[in-house]
Amino acid sequence: MGRRMSAEPTQTVPRHRDVVIIGAGISGIGAAHYVAGELPGKSYTILEARDSPGGTWDLFRYPGVRSDSDLFTFGYGFRPWREDVSIAKADRIMSYLRETVEEEGTAKRIEYGRRVVAASWSSRTALWTLRVQGTHGDEAETLTCSWIFSATGYYRYDQGYAPAFEGRDRFRGPVVHPQHWPQDLDHAGKRVVVIGSGATAVTVVPAMAATAGHVTQLQRTPSYVLAQSARDPFAIAARKLLGDGRGHALARRKNILVQRWVWKFCQRFPTVARRFIRRATAKQLPNGYPVDVHFNPPYDPWDQRLCLAPDGDYFAAIRSGRASIVTDRVRTFTETGIELESGRALEADIIVTATGLNVLPLGGIRLDLDGEPVDFAEHVVYRGMMLDGVPNFAFAIGYTNASWTLKVGLLCEYLVRLLKYMEANSWAVCAPVLPADAGSTRPFLDFGAGYIQRSIQDLPRQGQESPWLMSKDYHDDVRLLRRAPVQDGNLAFRREPEGAPSGRRTA
Repeated sequence: MGRRMSAEPTQTVPRHRDVVIIGAGISGIGAAHYVAGELPGKSYTILEARDSPGGTWDLFRYPGVRSDSDLFTFGYGFRPWREDVSIAKADRIMSYLRETVEEEGTAKRIEYGRRVVAASWSSRTALWTLRVQGTHGDEAETLTCSWIFSATGYYRYDQGYAPAFEGRDRFRGPVVHPQHWPQDLDHAGKRVVVIGSGATAVTVVPAMAATAGHVTQLQRTPSYVLAQSARDPFAIAARKLLGDGRGHALARRKNILVQRWVWKFCQRFPTVARRFIRRATAKQLPNGYPVDVHFNPPYDPWDQRLCLAPDGDYFAAIRSGRASIVTDRVRTFTETGIELESGRALEADIIVTATGLNVLPLGGIRLDLDGEPVDFAEHVVYRGMMLDGVPNFAFAIGYTNASWTLKVGLLCEYLVRLLKYMEANSWAVCAPVLPADAGSTRPFLDFGAGYIQRSIQDLPRQGQESPWLMSKDYHDDVRLLRRAPVQDGNLAFRREPEGAPSGRRTA
């Protein structure tokens, strides 16, 4: 499983690694591939707070949990997805990640039960000092590193978002958030109300409806939902014809183009896209179904992420009568269910609050530079992965309008190019410098999802032009991160100071 801390006295001389990757989810495992493969002379370790790899896919255990992107693009470019089903459930994704960890040799580099709580940069030593706590009562430890790559994502693992519903304590049955699903919850034959309209609700509703007495989805605001085949015939044929490696690469390129085209079409022709989605939705539902009541969002397509229904399972549950939708607002919980603002009552044995996530930048890690705390909201993002004025620090944030991992892979490619450039030129320190004439800034993510909007004031900012702009286009990012020169005039470098710890190269 990897190294755990022993309960020995705290070290007087901290361990040192060239690169510390924080998080062993899909981003951190991918980052390890690039660091190990492209920088064989660099020492690295992965610190993971949980007891197993997988991150999100190890955390979420709610019924039906699956990807909402195809695994040819959500998976790694360097490791083929060999399943015929491309919209995959969590157990298959976890198998894919575990196999990657074992076959890449990453397993021996992961230290489980290790939560990074703070990181302090010293300009005198040109090093980060990380404060690490054991999650099983182990004694705290410090270690140093030259670079940090944060692969923690942007939401809080230990707490999902749940509005303060009036009367919640009055309800006699269980109230469950999908982020903390009890494995012993029995919903067979029960009346279930699922509050929410996002991807989680669209997943939970058909999964629970298969055995529940009835599932009612209660939504305040509708979402766009598209049925899509869970299998990709093109990808299956490509793999049979070309083999797993080349077939995967071809399917990946095709799906990148499709994702990009759909997003650009929706952005350029939102009214046409809305009509198309409405027609596709109506075809999935019974004649006379009130589509404009339950599937008519007040925003344009891709202002928020589209929800996918693999093989139309969500619509099938509605057609069968096992599930239904109510568009209304909660007035109060009662002993036996929910009373709505319209006056209607929903009877329930179980209530599921699929109400979203809480954003937590960098997993709640506290950063400081020479003793001065880093306020993320005061910094601007460079190339979508670094913060102006913060040295030797990078982080992974994927796409919100396409598969997350597409962006993360490009960020990792740029990181190893940057580290190679620094080594070739004997640089020890690198930090982006925001130009004096950069102009105004805007929110980090131009995304209307509630979990982003609730925390937008705590996130970094983005500029108006590249490389200070958060790109949403894969092809633009290929040019910026894979092909553009490492030094574009926005990076400041310096050599290691004379007072560097002995045993480390001084330029």
